[in-house]
Amino acid sequence: MEKTNIAIVGLGTVGAGVARLLLDHGDRTARHAGQTLWLKKAVVRDLSKKRDVDLPAGVLTESLSDVINDPEIEVVAQLIGGLEPARTIMLQLLEAGKDIVTANKALLAEHGAELFTRARELGRSIAFEAAVAGGIPIIANISQCLSANQILSLEGILNGTSNFIVTQMDEKGSSYDDVVRQAQELGYAEADPTMDVDGTDAAQKLAILSHLAFGATVVWSDIPKDGIDRLDPDDLRYARQLGYRIKLIANARLADDGLELSVGPTLVRIGTPLAEVRDAFNAIRVIGDAVGPVFFHGLGAGQMPTASAVAADLIDTAVGRTRLTFQTLEYFSIDQPPRVKLRDADTIVERFYFRLSVANHPGTLSAITAVLAKHKISIASVIQHESEDGATTANRVPLVIMTHATPAGAARRAADEIEALPAISGPVVRLRVKV
Repeated sequence: MEKTNIAIVGLGTVGAGVARLLLDHGDRTARHAGQTLWLKKAVVRDLSKKRDVDLPAGVLTESLSDVINDPEIEVVAQLIGGLEPARTIMLQLLEAGKDIVTANKALLAEHGAELFTRARELGRSIAFEAAVAGGIPIIANISQCLSANQILSLEGILNGTSNFIVTQMDEKGSSYDDVVRQAQELGYAEADPTMDVDGTDAAQKLAILSHLAFGATVVWSDIPKDGIDRLDPDDLRYARQLGYRIKLIANARLADDGLELSVGPTLVRIGTPLAEVRDAFNAIRVIGDAVGPVFFHGLGAGQMPTASAVAADLIDTAVGRTRLTFQTLEYFSIDQPPRVKLRDADTIVERFYFRLSVANHPGTLSAITAVLAKHKISIASVIQHESEDGATTANRVPLVIMTHATPAGAARRAADEIEALPAISGPVVRLRVKV
C-alpha cells in the first residue's frame, strides 16, 4: 500500500492523541485514506520528558530541521499553541513544501490571512478542523456540506471551559473560584484560564467561523465580548426563576445592512437545545437559506476529540481533498475583499435582562422606568424580590427587569444612566436575552 509520511510538531496532550491514533489505529486511517499514514517524526522541546504515548525508535527529535529538510515528509500536524514561534514555524514548513494541519485557533484568528495567502502562493494547503469546537466537524460542514447555502446565522457555545464552569455554578451552587480550580484539575482549564473565561477564546473561534460562513474580514479583538468571569450566582438563580439558563453564547447573524457579531453571557430559554448543553460540551446552531436550521453538539475540547479532528484532516490532506477545497473556497486572504461589512454593535436589536440593587423607598421604580422610557425601551416584566432575609424594611432589594427588543446602544446608555441614580447601589447588570 502507498504511504504518506507524517510529522507532528508539538507532542503535548493533543499531539500525543494524534500519535496514538496513527500508531494504534493505522488500519483504520489506512482504510479511509487508501494508503498508510506513516508517523516519521515528532518534534519536541525535551527528549527526556515522559510522554503518554510509546513511539518507535527514531521518531522523536528536538530538531525542526529533521522535518523541514526531509522531502519524504509531506504533511505536518503543527500542534504548538500561541502565536510565536507557531507562526514562524508554519511559514517555514510551508516554504519547505509541506501541507499543514493545525489546531491553533489563536494563530489563525490573528495571522490567518497571511498564512493562507502564503500557502496558496506556494501551492500548499492548511487544514484546521480542530481549531474550532474540538471534535465537532463544524469547519467541514460550513465550508463543504453547506456550501450550497447562504449561511444566515450561527450561534453557539464554543468554549467548553466556560460552559463547565457555568453549569457547575448553576446546577450545584458552586462558587466561581472553586469551579475554576475543579476545571483545572480535570484538564478543562489552563493554569491561566483568562482567555477561556473572558470570552477571548470564543471570539477567536467566532472570527474564524465568520470568515468561512460570511466571507467577513474580522479582527477577533473587534468583536464585542464579555466573559463569565464576573457572572454573579444571583443572576443564574434569577434567570432560572424566569425560565432561562445563562450560557456564554457566540453569535453571528447576517442582516440586510451587515453582519452582527457578539460574545457574551446570554439568557437562553430552558428546554431549547443550547440551554441543555452541559459541562464541557460545545454546540453550534447554523441556519442556511436552503437547509434551514442544523444543530451540532459534542465535546469541544480534550485530547481524543481534538485528536480525532486532526487525524481526519491528515486523511483529507493525504488523499487530496483538503487541497481541492483550500484552493477554491474563500478562506482567509489578504487580497480578498470582504463580502459583508460589520454592523455597529450599538444598532443591534436584542432583548435585555437588567438586575439592580435599589433603595427600598417610594419613587425608586418610577425613576428607573422614566430613564427606560427616555431611551424608548419597553419593559416586558419587572420582578422586585424581597431582601434575602425576607424583611420588608430592608434598605436595599434586588430588582430584575426584562425588556422587549431594543437597540444595544440604547440599553447600554440607559444602564449607565440608571446606575448614576441616587437610589441605585453598585453596578447595573445587563445581559442579552436570546430571542
